[in-house]
Amino acid sequence: MMKASVKARYETEKAAPATGGATIAFNAGDFKLRASMTDATIVSGPSLNGLALAVEKPGSFIFDYNVSQKDFRFQFMNSIKVLEKPLNLNYIHFRGDNRTILDGTLVFDSANKVSANHVLGSRDCKLKYSYVHEGLTTFEPSYDTTKNSWDFAVSHKVYVYGNDVCRATYQGRSKNLGLEWSRSSKLNGSFKVSASICLADEELKLPKLTAETSWDFDI
Repeated sequence: MMKASVKARYETEKAAPATGGATIAFNAGDFKLRASMTDATIVSGPSLNGLALAVEKPGSFIFDYNVSQKDFRFQFMNSIKVLEKPLNLNYIHFRGDNRTILDGTLVFDSANKVSANHVLGSRDCKLKYSYVHEGLTTFEPSYDTTKNSWDFAVSHKVYVYGNDVCRATYQGRSKNLGLEWSRSSKLNGSFKVSASICLADEELKLPKLTAETSWDFDI
């Protein structure tokens, strides 16, 4: 069976605020094949702009290829045991800017986990702790060693009309405050509405607003 998804996005601060995209995916044995495109692929006639292809073996690897830029990204995944606790590892390489990321998450239990993200060959390293309270509220403080700054995020699940999630973020270095509301529904599709504002600005400005929606189909 093939699966397709259609996405639309609107941002208040862009010259062309409305954008869209589509993805088609299907299984081929143990692999998942995926093709995605943006509105740049269709606007002004069919082209390769915004077209991307991917091959995935769940839990093992992902290979992404950007057709128009002739660039690729590959990701390898593995899980090992450390003191009887699962350590999930990701090795990600971007060919275009020759950048390699090593990401690891140590899961202590269903409520507590610690993750680290490091760009190989640099001093760029980010540390994050995640705590889930009663399965509904998640607290995520993180520290960027390069910028010497803290970021904070808290999210809360609300089960009313669907899987609703309210999320607030704060970036310590840039002093950006963000609020987000998202809903995931198999019947009515998914959407996300977010607003962000920079508290460091001396003049009061209107928040940047973003709205996204997506629909999934079986073909």
